[in-house]
Amino acid sequence: MSNFDKEHIWHPYTSMTNPLPVFEVESAKGVYINLKNGIRLVDGMSSWWAVIHGYNNEELNNAAKQQIDKMSHVMFGGLTHKPAIELAKKLINITPSNLQKVFYSDSGSVAVEVAVKMAVQYWQSKQKPGKNKLLTVKSGYHGDTFKAMSVCDPINGMHHIFTGSMPINYFAEQPRGRFNQEWNENDISSLKNILKTEHNNIAAVIIEPIVQGAGGMWFYSAEYLNKLRALCDEYNVLLIFDEIATGFGRTGELFATNHTNIQPDIMCLGKAITGGYISFAATLTTKDVANVISDGEAGVFMHGPTFMGNPLACAIANKSIELLLSYDWKSKIKQIEDQLYKELIELKNHPKVNDVRVLGAIGVVEMKESVNMAILQQKFVDLGVWIRPFGNLIYLMPQYIIKPEELSKLTLAIKEVI
Repeated sequence: MSNFDKEHIWHPYTSMTNPLPVFEVESAKGVYINLKNGIRLVDGMSSWWAVIHGYNNEELNNAAKQQIDKMSHVMFGGLTHKPAIELAKKLINITPSNLQKVFYSDSGSVAVEVAVKMAVQYWQSKQKPGKNKLLTVKSGYHGDTFKAMSVCDPINGMHHIFTGSMPINYFAEQPRGRFNQEWNENDISSLKNILKTEHNNIAAVIIEPIVQGAGGMWFYSAEYLNKLRALCDEYNVLLIFDEIATGFGRTGELFATNHTNIQPDIMCLGKAITGGYISFAATLTTKDVANVISDGEAGVFMHGPTFMGNPLACAIANKSIELLLSYDWKSKIKQIEDQLYKELIELKNHPKVNDVRVLGAIGVVEMKESVNMAILQQKFVDLGVWIRPFGNLIYLMPQYIIKPEELSKLTLAIKEVI
Protein backbone atom coordinates (compact mmCIF):
# COMPACT_ATOMS: atom_id res chain seq x y z
CA MET A 1 0.00 0.00 0.00
CA SER A 2 1.44 3.40 -0.93
CA ASN A 3 1.73 5.95 1.86
CA PHE A 4 -0.32 8.46 -0.13
CA ASP A 5 -3.16 5.96 -0.60
CA LYS A 6 -3.07 5.07 3.09
CA GLU A 7 -3.15 8.71 4.19
CA HIS A 8 -5.64 10.19 1.74
CA ILE A 9 -7.83 7.66 -0.10
CA TRP A 10 -10.85 6.27 1.70
CA HIS A 11 -11.60 2.73 0.51
CA PRO A 12 -15.01 1.05 0.95
CA TYR A 13 -15.91 -0.26 4.39
CA THR A 14 -12.58 0.59 5.95
CA SER A 15 -11.12 2.96 8.53
CA MET A 16 -8.90 5.96 7.78
CA THR A 17 -7.07 5.61 11.11
CA ASN A 18 -6.56 1.86 10.88
CA PRO A 19 -7.18 0.99 7.23
CA LEU A 20 -7.35 -2.50 5.85
CA PRO A 21 -4.39 -3.25 3.58
CA VAL A 22 -4.88 -2.67 -0.14
CA PHE A 23 -2.89 -4.18 -3.02
CA GLU A 24 -1.96 -2.05 -6.01
CA VAL A 25 -3.10 -3.46 -9.34
CA GLU A 26 -0.95 -2.96 -12.43
CA SER A 27 -3.29 -4.64 -14.94
CA ALA A 28 -5.90 -7.35 -15.32
CA LYS A 29 -6.65 -9.86 -18.07
CA GLY A 30 -9.13 -12.71 -18.21
CA VAL A 31 -9.52 -14.11 -14.70
CA TYR A 32 -6.18 -12.71 -13.53
CA ILE A 33 -5.39 -9.59 -11.52
CA ASN A 34 -1.75 -8.55 -11.88
CA LEU A 35 -0.36 -6.70 -8.88
CA LYS A 36 2.35 -4.05 -9.14
CA ASN A 37 4.72 -6.25 -7.12
CA GLY A 38 4.54 -8.95 -9.80
CA ILE A 39 2.10 -11.30 -8.05
CA ARG A 40 -0.59 -12.76 -10.29
CA LEU A 41 -3.94 -13.57 -8.68
CA VAL A 42 -6.84 -15.72 -9.86
CA ASP A 43 -9.87 -13.54 -9.21
CA GLY A 44 -12.67 -15.23 -7.31
CA MET A 45 -14.83 -12.13 -6.80
CA SER A 46 -15.57 -10.93 -10.36
CA SER A 47 -14.89 -7.49 -8.85
CA TRP A 48 -17.98 -7.61 -6.64
CA TRP A 49 -19.84 -9.96 -8.99
CA ALA A 50 -19.75 -7.73 -12.07
CA VAL A 51 -16.89 -8.89 -14.36
CA ILE A 52 -18.63 -11.93 -15.85
CA HIS A 53 -16.66 -12.05 -19.14
CA GLY A 54 -13.20 -11.47 -17.68
CA TYR A 55 -11.00 -8.41 -17.51
CA ASN A 56 -9.74 -6.66 -20.62
CA ASN A 57 -12.22 -8.49 -22.86
CA GLU A 58 -11.44 -7.72 -26.50
CA GLU A 59 -15.06 -7.44 -27.63
CA LEU A 60 -16.04 -5.15 -24.77
CA ASN A 61 -12.87 -3.11 -25.31
CA ASN A 62 -13.79 -2.64 -28.97
CA ALA A 63 -17.36 -1.64 -28.11
CA ALA A 64 -16.00 1.03 -25.80
CA LYS A 65 -13.45 2.26 -28.34
CA GLN A 66 -15.99 2.50 -31.15
CA GLN A 67 -18.49 4.37 -29.00
CA ILE A 68 -16.03 6.81 -27.45
CA ASP A 69 -15.04 8.05 -30.91
CA LYS A 70 -18.71 8.99 -31.49
CA MET A 71 -19.54 10.40 -28.06
CA SER A 72 -18.84 9.28 -24.51
CA HIS A 73 -21.82 11.13 -23.08
CA VAL A 74 -24.76 13.31 -23.96
CA MET A 75 -27.57 14.39 -21.65
CA PHE A 76 -30.66 12.17 -21.77
CA GLY A 77 -33.10 15.02 -21.17
CA GLY A 78 -34.60 15.85 -24.56
CA LEU A 79 -32.08 13.66 -26.42
CA THR A 80 -31.72 9.96 -27.15
CA HIS A 81 -29.28 7.72 -29.01
CA LYS A 82 -28.93 4.32 -30.64
CA PRO A 83 -27.06 2.53 -27.80
CA ALA A 84 -29.82 3.39 -25.31
CA ILE A 85 -32.56 2.31 -27.72
CA GLU A 86 -30.81 -0.98 -28.54
CA LEU A 87 -30.19 -1.72 -24.86
CA ALA A 88 -33.82 -1.11 -23.92
CA LYS A 89 -34.90 -3.51 -26.66
CA LYS A 90 -32.53 -6.16 -25.34
CA LEU A 91 -33.59 -5.73 -21.73
CA ILE A 92 -37.28 -5.87 -22.57
CA ASN A 93 -36.66 -8.99 -24.64
CA ILE A 94 -34.80 -10.97 -21.94
CA THR A 95 -36.61 -9.87 -18.76
CA PRO A 96 -40.16 -10.87 -17.69
CA SER A 97 -42.67 -10.03 -20.41
CA ASN A 98 -44.69 -7.58 -18.29
CA LEU A 99 -41.70 -5.26 -17.88
CA GLN A 100 -41.98 -2.87 -20.81
CA LYS A 101 -40.59 0.44 -19.52
CA VAL A 102 -36.88 1.07 -18.90
CA PHE A 103 -35.39 3.79 -16.69
CA TYR A 104 -31.59 4.10 -16.76
CA SER A 105 -29.38 5.24 -13.88
CA ASP A 106 -25.75 5.09 -12.88
CA SER A 107 -25.46 2.49 -10.08
CA GLY A 108 -27.29 -0.34 -8.38
CA SER A 109 -28.13 1.66 -5.28
CA VAL A 110 -29.67 4.38 -7.43
CA ALA A 111 -31.66 1.74 -9.35
CA VAL A 112 -33.16 0.75 -5.99
CA GLU A 113 -33.87 4.39 -5.13
CA VAL A 114 -35.62 4.73 -8.49
CA ALA A 115 -37.70 1.59 -7.88
CA VAL A 116 -38.81 2.82 -4.46
CA LYS A 117 -39.68 6.27 -5.81
CA MET A 118 -41.68 4.64 -8.60
CA ALA A 119 -43.67 2.64 -6.06
CA VAL A 120 -44.36 5.63 -3.82
CA GLN A 121 -45.24 7.96 -6.69
CA TYR A 122 -47.49 5.26 -8.18
CA TRP A 123 -49.70 5.22 -5.08
CA GLN A 124 -49.61 9.01 -4.76
CA SER A 125 -50.88 9.19 -8.33
CA LYS A 126 -53.68 6.81 -7.40
CA GLN A 127 -54.72 9.15 -4.56
CA LYS A 128 -53.35 6.82 -1.88
CA PRO A 129 -50.45 8.83 -0.40
CA GLY A 130 -50.59 6.81 2.83
CA LYS A 131 -49.12 3.84 0.97
CA ASN A 132 -45.55 5.07 1.30
CA LYS A 133 -43.76 2.45 3.41
CA LEU A 134 -41.80 -0.57 2.26
CA LEU A 135 -41.92 -4.18 3.39
CA THR A 136 -38.91 -6.42 3.09
CA VAL A 137 -37.27 -9.36 4.88
CA LYS A 138 -34.46 -9.49 7.39
CA SER A 139 -30.88 -10.23 6.28
CA GLY A 140 -31.38 -8.41 2.99
CA TYR A 141 -29.09 -5.89 1.30
CA HIS A 142 -30.10 -3.32 -1.32
CA GLY A 143 -27.33 -0.72 -1.42
CA ASP A 144 -25.65 2.13 0.43
CA THR A 145 -27.80 5.17 -0.38
CA PHE A 146 -30.34 6.24 2.22
CA LYS A 147 -33.60 4.73 0.98
CA ALA A 148 -31.73 1.59 -0.06
CA MET A 149 -30.16 1.41 3.41
CA SER A 150 -33.61 1.65 4.96
CA VAL A 151 -34.52 -1.76 3.53
CA CYS A 152 -31.24 -3.47 4.46
CA ASP A 153 -31.21 -5.63 7.58
CA PRO A 154 -31.86 -3.20 10.48
CA ILE A 155 -30.01 -5.17 13.17
CA ASN A 156 -27.17 -7.17 11.67
CA GLY A 157 -26.73 -5.26 8.41
CA MET A 158 -23.90 -2.91 7.56
CA HIS A 159 -26.09 0.16 8.05
CA HIS A 160 -27.62 -0.36 11.49
CA ILE A 161 -25.70 2.62 12.92
CA PHE A 162 -27.88 4.92 10.75
CA THR A 163 -31.14 3.55 12.19
CA GLY A 164 -32.16 6.84 13.81
CA SER A 165 -31.69 8.78 10.58
CA MET A 166 -33.47 6.46 8.16
CA PRO A 167 -37.13 6.03 7.24
CA ILE A 168 -38.82 3.26 9.25
CA ASN A 169 -40.02 0.33 7.15
CA TYR A 170 -41.47 -3.10 7.86
CA PHE A 171 -39.30 -6.21 8.19
CA ALA A 172 -40.59 -9.77 8.01
CA GLU A 173 -38.59 -12.78 9.15
CA GLN A 174 -35.95 -14.04 6.73
CA PRO A 175 -37.08 -16.87 4.42
CA ARG A 176 -35.54 -20.03 5.92
CA GLY A 177 -36.69 -22.69 3.48
CA ARG A 178 -33.66 -23.61 1.42
CA PHE A 179 -33.57 -23.45 -2.34
CA ASN A 180 -34.97 -26.62 -3.96
CA GLN A 181 -36.11 -28.08 -0.64
CA GLU A 182 -39.64 -28.94 0.47
CA TRP A 183 -41.84 -25.88 1.02
CA ASN A 184 -43.17 -25.06 4.49
CA GLU A 185 -46.11 -22.62 4.52
CA ASN A 186 -44.98 -21.26 7.90
CA ASP A 187 -41.95 -19.75 6.15
CA ILE A 188 -44.02 -16.85 4.83
CA SER A 189 -46.38 -16.41 7.80
CA SER A 190 -44.43 -13.42 9.21
CA LEU A 191 -44.62 -11.50 5.94
CA LYS A 192 -48.26 -12.51 5.43
CA ASN A 193 -49.22 -11.16 8.85
CA ILE A 194 -47.54 -7.80 8.21
CA LEU A 195 -49.27 -7.44 4.84
CA LYS A 196 -52.62 -8.36 6.39
CA THR A 197 -52.42 -5.66 9.05
CA GLU A 198 -50.35 -2.94 7.35
CA HIS A 199 -51.09 -3.16 3.60
CA ASN A 200 -52.80 0.23 3.59
CA ASN A 201 -49.44 1.76 4.54
CA ILE A 202 -47.25 -0.32 2.23
CA ALA A 203 -46.32 0.80 -1.29
CA ALA A 204 -44.24 -2.23 -2.21
CA VAL A 205 -42.40 -5.32 -1.07
CA ILE A 206 -38.75 -5.23 -2.11
CA ILE A 207 -36.69 -8.41 -2.07
CA GLU A 208 -33.61 -10.04 -3.58
CA PRO A 209 -35.05 -13.02 -5.44
CA ILE A 210 -33.62 -16.45 -4.51
CA VAL A 211 -30.24 -15.13 -3.28
CA GLN A 212 -29.77 -12.74 -0.38
CA GLY A 213 -26.38 -11.33 -1.30
CA ALA A 214 -24.27 -9.10 0.93
CA GLY A 215 -26.73 -9.65 3.79
CA GLY A 216 -25.61 -13.24 4.21
CA MET A 217 -25.30 -15.14 0.88
CA TRP A 218 -28.43 -17.17 1.64
CA PHE A 219 -30.31 -19.17 -1.02
CA TYR A 220 -34.02 -19.60 -0.31
CA SER A 221 -37.04 -21.32 -1.85
CA ALA A 222 -38.53 -20.11 -5.12
CA GLU A 223 -41.94 -21.04 -3.73
CA TYR A 224 -41.55 -18.18 -1.24
CA LEU A 225 -41.58 -15.77 -4.17
CA ASN A 226 -44.54 -17.48 -5.83
CA LYS A 227 -46.51 -17.09 -2.58
CA LEU A 228 -45.27 -13.52 -2.18
CA ARG A 229 -46.61 -12.53 -5.59
CA ALA A 230 -50.06 -13.86 -4.68
CA LEU A 231 -50.01 -11.95 -1.39
CA CYS A 232 -48.99 -8.70 -3.08
CA ASP A 233 -51.89 -9.11 -5.50
CA GLU A 234 -54.30 -9.93 -2.67
CA TYR A 235 -53.32 -6.91 -0.59
CA ASN A 236 -52.78 -4.46 -3.47
CA VAL A 237 -49.04 -3.93 -3.00
CA LEU A 238 -46.36 -3.66 -5.70
CA LEU A 239 -43.54 -6.22 -5.89
CA ILE A 240 -39.93 -5.10 -6.53
CA PHE A 241 -37.23 -7.62 -7.39
CA ASP A 242 -33.67 -6.44 -6.76
CA GLU A 243 -31.71 -8.45 -9.35
CA ILE A 244 -28.59 -6.31 -9.18
CA ALA A 245 -26.43 -9.18 -7.90
CA THR A 246 -28.38 -12.08 -9.40
CA GLY A 247 -28.99 -10.83 -12.93
CA PHE A 248 -27.31 -12.03 -16.12
CA GLY A 249 -26.82 -15.71 -15.33
CA ARG A 250 -25.27 -15.76 -11.88
CA THR A 251 -27.78 -18.20 -10.31
CA GLY A 252 -27.95 -20.57 -13.29
CA GLU A 253 -30.92 -18.75 -14.84
CA LEU A 254 -30.63 -15.53 -16.82
CA PHE A 255 -32.44 -13.84 -13.94
CA ALA A 256 -33.26 -15.28 -10.54
CA THR A 257 -36.89 -14.45 -11.33
CA ASN A 258 -36.78 -17.30 -13.84
CA HIS A 259 -36.57 -19.83 -11.01
CA THR A 260 -40.18 -18.85 -10.23
CA ASN A 261 -43.41 -18.81 -12.22
CA ILE A 262 -44.24 -15.17 -11.44
CA GLN A 263 -43.26 -11.66 -12.54
CA PRO A 264 -42.45 -8.58 -10.45
CA ASP A 265 -43.91 -5.12 -11.03
CA ILE A 266 -40.47 -3.51 -10.90
CA MET A 267 -37.00 -5.00 -11.43
CA CYS A 268 -33.60 -3.47 -10.62
CA LEU A 269 -30.51 -4.39 -12.67
CA GLY A 270 -26.86 -3.38 -12.29
CA LYS A 271 -23.40 -4.87 -11.65
CA ALA A 272 -22.95 -7.34 -14.55
CA ILE A 273 -25.06 -5.29 -16.96
CA THR A 274 -21.86 -3.84 -18.49
CA GLY A 275 -19.70 -6.89 -17.77
CA GLY A 276 -18.11 -4.90 -14.95
CA TYR A 277 -16.68 -2.27 -17.28
CA ILE A 278 -18.47 0.86 -16.13
CA SER A 279 -21.01 1.77 -13.47
CA PHE A 280 -24.52 1.54 -14.89
CA ALA A 281 -27.98 0.33 -13.89
CA ALA A 282 -31.56 0.05 -15.06
CA THR A 283 -34.97 -0.13 -13.40
CA LEU A 284 -37.68 -1.81 -15.44
CA THR A 285 -41.41 -1.60 -14.77
CA THR A 286 -44.83 -2.27 -16.24
CA LYS A 287 -47.02 -0.15 -18.48
CA ASP A 288 -49.46 0.21 -15.61
CA VAL A 289 -46.89 1.65 -13.20
CA ALA A 290 -45.47 3.99 -15.85
CA ASN A 291 -48.89 5.17 -17.06
CA VAL A 292 -50.29 5.79 -13.58
CA ILE A 293 -47.24 7.86 -12.62
CA SER A 294 -47.35 9.77 -15.92
CA ASP A 295 -51.05 10.58 -15.53
CA GLY A 296 -50.66 11.64 -11.88
CA GLU A 297 -50.27 15.04 -10.26
CA ALA A 298 -46.64 15.58 -11.30
CA GLY A 299 -47.22 14.32 -14.83
CA VAL A 300 -43.66 12.97 -14.91
CA PHE A 301 -41.50 10.59 -12.91
CA MET A 302 -39.46 12.73 -10.53
CA HIS A 303 -35.94 11.48 -11.18
CA GLY A 304 -33.19 12.27 -13.68
CA PRO A 305 -29.52 11.38 -13.07
CA THR A 306 -26.94 13.47 -14.92
CA PHE A 307 -25.36 10.38 -16.48
CA MET A 308 -28.66 8.65 -17.18
CA GLY A 309 -28.51 6.63 -20.40
CA ASN A 310 -24.77 7.20 -20.77
CA PRO A 311 -23.94 6.16 -24.37
CA LEU A 312 -20.59 4.61 -23.48
CA ALA A 313 -22.15 2.44 -20.78
CA CYS A 314 -25.09 1.51 -23.03
CA ALA A 315 -22.77 0.47 -25.86
CA ILE A 316 -20.73 -1.76 -23.54
CA ALA A 317 -23.90 -3.21 -21.97
CA ASN A 318 -25.22 -4.07 -25.43
CA LYS A 319 -22.04 -5.95 -26.27
CA SER A 320 -21.94 -7.64 -22.87
CA ILE A 321 -25.47 -9.01 -23.29
CA GLU A 322 -24.69 -10.11 -26.87
CA LEU A 323 -21.56 -11.86 -25.63
CA LEU A 324 -23.44 -13.66 -22.84
CA LEU A 325 -26.15 -14.88 -25.18
CA SER A 326 -23.67 -15.94 -27.88
CA TYR A 327 -22.64 -19.18 -26.15
CA ASP A 328 -24.18 -21.88 -23.98
CA TRP A 329 -23.79 -19.87 -20.79
CA LYS A 330 -26.25 -22.07 -18.91
CA SER A 331 -24.08 -25.18 -19.38
CA LYS A 332 -21.01 -23.22 -18.36
CA ILE A 333 -22.67 -21.99 -15.15
CA LYS A 334 -23.78 -25.56 -14.42
CA GLN A 335 -20.19 -26.77 -14.83
CA ILE A 336 -19.02 -24.12 -12.39
CA GLU A 337 -21.81 -25.04 -9.97
CA ASP A 338 -20.98 -28.76 -10.08
CA GLN A 339 -17.27 -28.11 -9.55
CA LEU A 340 -17.85 -25.68 -6.69
CA TYR A 341 -20.10 -28.19 -4.95
CA LYS A 342 -17.72 -31.11 -5.49
CA GLU A 343 -14.69 -29.22 -4.22
CA LEU A 344 -16.25 -27.28 -1.33
CA ILE A 345 -18.83 -29.67 0.13
CA GLU A 346 -16.26 -31.64 2.14
CA LEU A 347 -15.70 -28.51 4.23
CA LYS A 348 -19.19 -28.93 5.67
CA ASN A 349 -17.73 -31.41 8.15
CA HIS A 350 -14.95 -29.08 9.28
CA PRO A 351 -15.34 -28.10 12.97
CA LYS A 352 -15.00 -24.38 12.16
CA VAL A 353 -17.54 -24.45 9.31
CA ASN A 354 -21.26 -23.90 9.88
CA ASP A 355 -22.53 -24.48 6.34
CA VAL A 356 -21.53 -24.86 2.70
CA ARG A 357 -23.94 -23.87 -0.07
CA VAL A 358 -23.68 -23.55 -3.83
CA LEU A 359 -26.02 -22.16 -6.47
CA GLY A 360 -25.03 -21.39 -10.04
CA ALA A 361 -21.69 -19.54 -10.08
CA ILE A 362 -21.87 -18.83 -6.34
CA GLY A 363 -20.03 -20.85 -3.71
CA VAL A 364 -20.33 -20.03 -0.01
CA VAL A 365 -18.50 -21.34 3.04
CA GLU A 366 -20.18 -20.02 6.16
CA MET A 367 -17.88 -20.11 9.18
CA LYS A 368 -19.10 -20.49 12.76
CA GLU A 369 -17.33 -17.27 13.74
CA SER A 370 -16.45 -14.04 11.94
CA VAL A 371 -13.13 -14.06 10.13
CA ASN A 372 -10.32 -11.51 10.23
CA MET A 373 -10.55 -10.05 6.74
CA ALA A 374 -7.08 -8.48 6.73
CA ILE A 375 -5.33 -11.69 7.78
CA LEU A 376 -7.28 -13.94 5.42
CA GLN A 377 -6.94 -11.57 2.50
CA GLN A 378 -3.15 -11.60 2.86
CA LYS A 379 -3.12 -15.39 3.12
CA PHE A 380 -5.18 -15.68 -0.04
CA VAL A 381 -2.82 -13.31 -1.89
CA ASP A 382 0.11 -15.45 -0.73
CA LEU A 383 -1.68 -18.43 -2.30
CA GLY A 384 -2.13 -16.56 -5.60
CA VAL A 385 -5.86 -15.87 -5.40
CA TRP A 386 -8.13 -12.87 -4.81
CA ILE A 387 -10.88 -13.74 -2.33
CA ARG A 388 -12.38 -11.10 -0.06
CA PRO A 389 -14.37 -12.55 2.86
CA PHE A 390 -16.82 -10.58 4.98
CA GLY A 391 -18.32 -11.34 8.36
CA ASN A 392 -18.32 -15.10 8.76
CA LEU A 393 -18.53 -15.77 5.02
CA ILE A 394 -15.82 -16.92 2.64
CA TYR A 395 -17.39 -17.00 -0.78
CA LEU A 396 -16.65 -17.24 -4.50
CA MET A 397 -18.34 -15.45 -7.39
CA PRO A 398 -16.06 -16.52 -10.27
CA GLN A 399 -16.13 -15.15 -13.79
CA TYR A 400 -18.00 -17.30 -16.28
CA ILE A 401 -14.89 -17.77 -18.43
CA ILE A 402 -12.92 -19.43 -15.61
CA LYS A 403 -11.21 -22.74 -16.44
CA PRO A 404 -11.56 -25.79 -14.16
CA GLU A 405 -7.94 -25.62 -13.01
CA GLU A 406 -8.30 -21.91 -12.17
CA LEU A 407 -11.47 -22.59 -10.20
CA SER A 408 -9.70 -25.41 -8.36
CA LYS A 409 -6.95 -23.00 -7.35
CA LEU A 410 -9.63 -20.87 -5.65
CA THR A 411 -11.32 -23.76 -3.85
CA LEU A 412 -7.99 -25.25 -2.76
CA ALA A 413 -6.97 -21.88 -1.32
CA ILE A 414 -10.17 -21.76 0.75
CA LYS A 415 -9.52 -25.27 2.04
CA GLU A 416 -5.91 -24.43 2.93
CA VAL A 417 -6.79 -21.18 4.72
CA ILE A 418 -9.60 -22.79 6.71
